[in-house]
Amino acid sequence: MPCGPVVWGGSEISGTRRYNPAAGRAVLSRGIVKKLLFAVCCVGLLSDQRMAGQTTRESIQGVWRIVEATIPGPSGRTIAFGDRPNLTIITAKHYSRVEVQSDAPRPVVPDVAKASADELRAAWGPFVSEAGTYEVTPGGLVTMRPVASKNPAVMGPGVFITYAYTLDGNNLFLTQQRNQSGPFANPFTLKLVRVE
Repeated sequence: MPCGPVVWGGSEISGTRRYNPAAGRAVLSRGIVKKLLFAVCCVGLLSDQRMAGQTTRESIQGVWRIVEATIPGPSGRTIAFGDRPNLTIITAKHYSRVEVQSDAPRPVVPDVAKASADELRAAWGPFVSEAGTYEVTPGGLVTMRPVASKNPAVMGPGVFITYAYTLDGNNLFLTQQRNQSGPFANPFTLKLVRVE
């Protein structure tokens, strides 16, 4: 039985429901259907916005700082990075990292033009920089492809490094898997902490 004003014979008079003789029941008018669809779309958009915020936080995108490196094997050890300057920035498709691989402060070279090779190595040797693209693949793998690097041997066509990654709150763990030369025999693991 129809409720409230109805439409007979296929032409709408007024109201929110009409009687469809072919179906033998009352059906919702187009206005109500449009309102329901609008409400569903709004809820969907709000859910997507909330999930997008979570996705960014639950992804490897962000600004990170290496806090330790764990090296396996017979002479394995964990190296605490302490106050070693370093920063890794990961965006939607690109990454950049800079790092000083030295426990001691690097010497300041007063005049680069007059510095000896040993003075230049002491100042610039421990400095690492690299930037490029990356992709995340199923199974918790991230493959990085350097575009620019202080070390020209690790950039160029076909050069890559794949890490297994685990994200645990504000901690990111990267374990070497393979590069263009094959799997790593003793893969090290980096622990990074989210800065931003």
